Amino acid sequence: APNFRDLAGNGYTTPDGRTVRRGRVFRSDHLGNLLPADLSTLSSTIGDAVRVLDLRGVTERRTAPCAIPGATVHSLAIEPTIVQKLTDLLDAGAQLTEADTVALMQDTYRGFVRGNTPRFAELFGHLLDAHDAPVVFHCTAGKDRTGVAAALLLRALGVEHDLVMQDYLLTNGLYRRPAGLVSSAPEEVLNVIWRVQAEFLQAALQAVDHDHGGVQQYLKHRLGMHEAATKRLAELYLQPHAA
Repeated sequence: APNFRDLAGNGYTTPDGRTVRRGRVFRSDHLGNLLPADLSTLSSTIGDAVRVLDLRGVTERRTAPCAIPGATVHSLAIEPTIVQKLTDLLDAGAQLTEADTVALMQDTYRGFVRGNTPRFAELFGHLLDAHDAPVVFHCTAGKDRTGVAAALLLRALGVEHDLVMQDYLLTNGLYRRPAGLVSSAPEEVLNVIWRVQAEFLQAALQAVDHDHGGVQQYLKHRLGMHEAATKRLAELYLQPHAA
């Protein structure tokens, strides 16, 4: 799971001086290919009582179920529509360009907001219910569905946009395209699909602004992050102010 990382990054801070707590919440690509050495590292780092929030679709989960023994896994299924769109276009003989693929990805990210808000609301519910158990949320590559979820969580914690985007773009230095991948898509198309661009996440955030009047309104009215919930989230996932 090369895209497994602590959501605290290298010490993401909020304008009021608090820092995202390390060792509490992690973002990742799928956890189905973990080797014994990986599992040993995870166990020694975050323990065995792990809550996993799986954003993959039904078929994806069946293909590579979570390999962490004893993990409590919750399915928050968001189906991978970009794969189907790409396949349909290629089967129809479309000659996709890099620009076409970027536009497809942007449309996919808008769809995360417009079609899957209940899943993100569930994710926040689980985060609020986690108490002291570490949480890992992931999709298949840990970059698109997971990227939007991570951005929403960091914004809910008060982390500013530039740091949120920095965290999102870390995928390009971590994630590795699956070995042996066979596709009829041109390499320039695959380079878009298997990486992230600021324009992708920005498309989702622009949809939030357009449809809901901004991320704070979206968090409050659609994801259930009213004042008490936001305060509780901060207690769980931000370092307290120094005395």
